[in-house]
Amino acid sequence: MTNIVVLIKQVPDTYSERKLSDGDYTLDREAADAVLDEINEKAVEEALKIKEAGEGEVTVLAVGPDRTTDAIRKALSMGADKAIHIKDDAIHGSDAIQTAWVIARALGTVEGVELVIAGNEATDGRVGAVPAIIAEYLELPHLTHMRKLSVDGDKLSGERETDEGIFHLEATLPAIVSVGEKINEPRFPSFKGIMAAKKKEVQVLSLADIGVEAEEVGLANAGSTVTSSTPKPPKTAGEKVVDEGDGGTKVAEYLVGQKII
Repeated sequence: MTNIVVLIKQVPDTYSERKLSDGDYTLDREAADAVLDEINEKAVEEALKIKEAGEGEVTVLAVGPDRTTDAIRKALSMGADKAIHIKDDAIHGSDAIQTAWVIARALGTVEGVELVIAGNEATDGRVGAVPAIIAEYLELPHLTHMRKLSVDGDKLSGERETDEGIFHLEATLPAIVSVGEKINEPRFPSFKGIMAAKKKEVQVLSLADIGVEAEEVGLANAGSTVTSSTPKPPKTAGEKVVDEGDGGTKVAEYLVGQKII
């Protein structure tokens, strides 16, 4: 295999409070700590396992502002060989379709790509469709929401688990894959890997570098936007039940009153 590209994204930490910006209701990425999305760590791990079982190199590709470099370095410290950072202020506010278009164009700058691996959905958006949209743009087969994955020559196969059961999927490379939570347990970067990541190549590209016009992306040109938002209500104190021999009955009465049972 010549080159595996892993799509990664820096997202607000789930343990931080996430806020929307005043005015345009886009995610305020400066209001919370930023981390490499956990599902992307699994995507990187799967790419590294495929590389270690054969040959080639792993390139990570990210779209985002300056601070995205931290997520890129995390992926590089895990063992990825190099990175591409698409950075352009005009991308701000882009929806899933526009983001997929930017990534599809960026993939066209990578030589010898045979496999693209992504997470099934980012924790800051939960759209879960970007890998499939990219595949449509590039007219490539796509295997989504995979829990197992294997590569044998130019054949790609694996399993997708749904509420209806487990489906066995196959495709011929080149192809695009998205992985789910059960795919693997990502490795922790070693000290050696962290130090090596500082010296690895990170290519920074603008929209012009990948042949995308500013009018094709951004909040003003998005097909979907947020027009209003309401903060979630503050947490209220729960109802305390003192067990005086009838605790079970009181709990049952409460659940009936809330129409839970």
